[in-house]
Amino acid sequence: MIRLATALLLGLSSAALAAPAPNPDAFAAHARNPLLPGYFADPSIVHDKGEWFIYATIDPWGEGTLGLWRSHNFRDWTFTTPNWPTKAAATSPTSGNSGVWAPSVVRGRDGHFWMYVSVGNEVWVGTADHPAGPWRDANGGKPLIPRNFRPGFHMIDAEAFIDDDGQAYLYWGSGLNWVNGHCFVVKLKPDMVSFDGEVRDITPEHYFEGPFMLKRNGRYFLTSSWGNTTKDTYQVRYAVGDTPFGPFHEPEDKPLLATDAASQIISPGHHAIFREGGRDFILYHRQALPFPREGDEVLRQVAVDALTIAGDRMLPVTPTHEGADVPGTAAHRITGRTVRLTASSAQDPLHAAGKAADDNYATGWQPAPGGTSWLQADLGASRGIGASQLRPSRPSQPLRFTVQASDDAEHWRNIGGAMTASGSPIAIPAIAKARFVRLTFDNTPSILEWTFP
Repeated sequence: MIRLATALLLGLSSAALAAPAPNPDAFAAHARNPLLPGYFADPSIVHDKGEWFIYATIDPWGEGTLGLWRSHNFRDWTFTTPNWPTKAAATSPTSGNSGVWAPSVVRGRDGHFWMYVSVGNEVWVGTADHPAGPWRDANGGKPLIPRNFRPGFHMIDAEAFIDDDGQAYLYWGSGLNWVNGHCFVVKLKPDMVSFDGEVRDITPEHYFEGPFMLKRNGRYFLTSSWGNTTKDTYQVRYAVGDTPFGPFHEPEDKPLLATDAASQIISPGHHAIFREGGRDFILYHRQALPFPREGDEVLRQVAVDALTIAGDRMLPVTPTHEGADVPGTAAHRITGRTVRLTASSAQDPLHAAGKAADDNYATGWQPAPGGTSWLQADLGASRGIGASQLRPSRPSQPLRFTVQASDDAEHWRNIGGAMTASGSPIAIPAIAKARFVRLTFDNTPSILEWTFP
């Protein structure tokens, strides 16, 4: 729940403090945004041979690796972690303490895939023959852009752009302490690693970080993020130019995508833009609900909405909970049988047991803190139960639990031994016959969905 003390701690604007009661659309069953089950940020997207790949920072503030989500229908996603980069493998004498952030993955003119990624406050580059890897360092074990490359600015958020003629460019740059962001660009040689010419500063009127370049109808659109992602000021801006180097100007003094407090969509930004079926879409992160939270933890989730470009204008994007009709998107997630969920406790009404059975990744079950907790499914009658699927909010972190089954919710039998598992979805073993299934956790879980076949 929103608390005044927390809001003051985070320095939120008066608009956030005056936010209305929870918008029912944000918590409605079957909402398609957030797109991914879990807390992730800074997404990059690739569509290759009928499969979608989304690469993202693992929240809060990155871990020792990236998150990679894969899907064939743009609704049901499976979580993995690429073999590279890792914080341990991508480090140098100039590295900072930050984890793995902000991947950009593109297919180069050589047909290979190239990843530009922030590790330890500097930019590294890797390559692979397939979007899922295996990835390998492409620059001899050293950063492409070291942390001290331009003192006074943050050398992160690199984004590659391939022009119509196959020429590649690299854009990057952020500010320090949420001020003084600058955007840099350089042409890349065919090896996708070496700089071809001088680095240029092309910072437009409103810029903090997260540049993304695209070209439409002969015009170059430099899009980026402005504001502070820990507050409600984060937003997407854009500027237009005639060349990849600009000069760039903002045709309108208003954001492309911004907070919609009434809809409880807070701080959308650090995006990627992709085209499918002749239409444009924007993939971005926004604050997870409820917002704000206790302390300084930043938890973001990935969403997708439609984008329209008209001449040299990008029309303001309406952020939604419904999501966008990306061609090939399945009508429904694979949710399976309807079940009734109960639990040992709930942190508050917004995290009740039933929230883990509503097919909405903005919601989920969280027990009251402390001690063991359980989540129980009632299938209505005793029957054979295939392997069910658990989607935790933090799939990179292990869950420890036991599985029990019962016909009357009084006499329980163990299904296998204690389990420790991570990922998404986590497969829960099939059961020969039961009406009730109970998961008992010995650490505090956060479960977005539990689905049954």
